[in-house]
Amino acid sequence: MGSSLSNLNYGETNDSSMGPSLGDIPESCIAAVFMYLTPPEICNLAGLNRSFRGAASSDFVWEKKLPPNYQDLLDLLPPERVLGLSKKDIFAVLSRPIPFDDDNKELWIDRVTGRVCMAISARGMAITGIEDRRYWNWIPTNESRFHVVAYLQQIWWFEVDGTVTFHLPPGIYSLSFRIHLGGFAKKSGRRVCNYEHTHGWDLKPVRFSLSTSDGQEASCEYYLDDVEREESTGHHKRGFWIDYKVGEFVVTGSEPSTEIKWSMKQIDCTHSKGGLCVDSVFINPIGDLKDYRTKSFCEID
Repeated sequence: MGSSLSNLNYGETNDSSMGPSLGDIPESCIAAVFMYLTPPEICNLAGLNRSFRGAASSDFVWEKKLPPNYQDLLDLLPPERVLGLSKKDIFAVLSRPIPFDDDNKELWIDRVTGRVCMAISARGMAITGIEDRRYWNWIPTNESRFHVVAYLQQIWWFEVDGTVTFHLPPGIYSLSFRIHLGGFAKKSGRRVCNYEHTHGWDLKPVRFSLSTSDGQEASCEYYLDDVEREESTGHHKRGFWIDYKVGEFVVTGSEPSTEIKWSMKQIDCTHSKGGLCVDSVFINPIGDLKDYRTKSFCEID
């Protein structure tokens, strides 16, 4: 039935006495196989021999790993930084965060899927009362990718809004807020939390919502604090960064650009609330457009 894989040698020499070698496989065939592998898998195989290294550096391979609108991401960088780069090098550059909008927002591509991800700092959002130190403070910290979070001491009208417009590639995306209940600091090398100002989040839920420029909407509500329930279940919210998923939306094409708006609010002025850190909003790809179409077809059927 032919030689088994175990009989292949991994050298680059073509000694017929040793039997078939991986070096005998044409580079074009290896490149065709690489089309079905993830970037980390391709890089791991690049060290096998010269043919694999050549295929692993091919623009033909890496062009398919980049998002279809990768030029929109490159436009955020200085032209000299990407001049003359191979597609593999472009992938490497885009897999690192690219800041824009006064460094309050970041874009990058996932190193495994090649899909576009986005993060928006609290500084890039509209926060009611943020200029008044009686209510809010900016806290520097290494626990945020933006190195700063907004800390709420106390307020009656709590509202955080944001918007971003970009040529996102087709796909399914989710939007979430990253929030921390309570304050925190480093003391003697240890992380210490305090809940001096933490109150009001167990009385009424916080409403989260998102909308897109093509009419999609999603909303949900969460109680950010529920001490009694947490003690009974052992799942504590205080002192941890938690991602609150707002919803999902679908992008069917990069043109025109997609505008996404979001909000987080608790505007019941019958009570005050405080002791909360707002870090950022994340927009992450969670599926291909074909997954959405398949799901929609199944629901109709």
